[in-house]
Amino acid sequence: MRTVKQVSDLTGISVRMLHYYDEIGLLKPSSVTEAGYRLYDDEALETLQQILFFKELDIPLKEVNEIMTSPHFNKMEALENQKKLLILKRSRLDDLVELINKTLKGEHAMSFKEFDMSDYYNVLEEFKKENMDKVIRQFGSVDKFDEMLEKIKAGESKLAKMAIEEYGSIKKYAEAVKKNLNNSVMLTKSEQIEEFKKDFLNDKHPKLKELYKNLTADLSKDPSSKEVQQIAGEITNTVKNDYEVFGTDMGEHFWYTMVRLYLIFPDWIEEVDKKYGSGASKFIGRALETYLGAYEPKIETLYKKLTADLSKDPFSKEIQQIVAEIVDESQKTHKALEVEVGENYWGYQAQQYLSETIMAKVIDDKYGSGASKFIGKALKYYNEYNINA
Repeated sequence: MRTVKQVSDLTGISVRMLHYYDEIGLLKPSSVTEAGYRLYDDEALETLQQILFFKELDIPLKEVNEIMTSPHFNKMEALENQKKLLILKRSRLDDLVELINKTLKGEHAMSFKEFDMSDYYNVLEEFKKENMDKVIRQFGSVDKFDEMLEKIKAGESKLAKMAIEEYGSIKKYAEAVKKNLNNSVMLTKSEQIEEFKKDFLNDKHPKLKELYKNLTADLSKDPSSKEVQQIAGEITNTVKNDYEVFGTDMGEHFWYTMVRLYLIFPDWIEEVDKKYGSGASKFIGRALETYLGAYEPKIETLYKKLTADLSKDPFSKEIQQIVAEIVDESQKTHKALEVEVGENYWGYQAQQYLSETIMAKVIDDKYGSGASKFIGKALKYYNEYNINA
């Protein structure tokens, strides 16, 4: 058995910090003497060692505590994963040391290129120059595309942070953007969805204009009533017939996503309510959602399953299995649409769920208070302990 002072001398962890670990329940002493002195055995030292491994991976103490006190925590499995992550971290540190050595030798190797957004802007300008017709179809005009570009530049620091966190570098992000911009599969579908949205807002489709007008004529009606459902059915069938994207193999998925816009996305809700009256967007969404009936994309079913009981442990085997299914289903969708995502896609998504206030509000409204943080924790744990995620 070792005293707290001996453990401090052995590990380099201050006595004060060891006391703090005890206070938060992260590392309890093996026993306490009558005089109040903390004593630690070899098992406690092994636990401390594992805590330090987590710290080396920059995982906050609160999360370390949650992970290690989980009934599903497996010490040996954790060590294997920590080993893989530390090897990756060592590789990154070796690269930094090499860069510093070159600089010390006067090779002027120090560069801030990883924060330079030029590659990304060049991709967008090149796309505009070579695909003027697509730009006009997708954005309405070249001027609107340029306005979008200026907005991006105004939020450049946030975009650069995202690019580095998800893709590893701005250069890799720019390469992915280039592939996605020239992705004929996704581009065509995106254009068709945008075409429908513009036609809806600008009354460019006479039949749909009349149907939506009839649907929202009396917002006090029950969206599931026979009368409203008949109109919802006509709208659904008309959209599927006249907009190719909604009639494809993934048409139901795209239409369901479009319906969710009416229900939970603030900007779209504001536009629709401005057009048809306060509450119109959610009325339309509920009517169309009811008409869709039992249909629901698998990914949506999985997220509902994930958040069915927010009191569960997000690190548990049961929850992590659902997360694995979500990741698998998302990867299938990305592959089908030929969409390029970053190497740390799920790590970045987890961070969005944990820290992005707008997303948190949308997700909590949809799945229940605290759902966004629950999903974020579950995704973060999965991402950190599944190297190939």
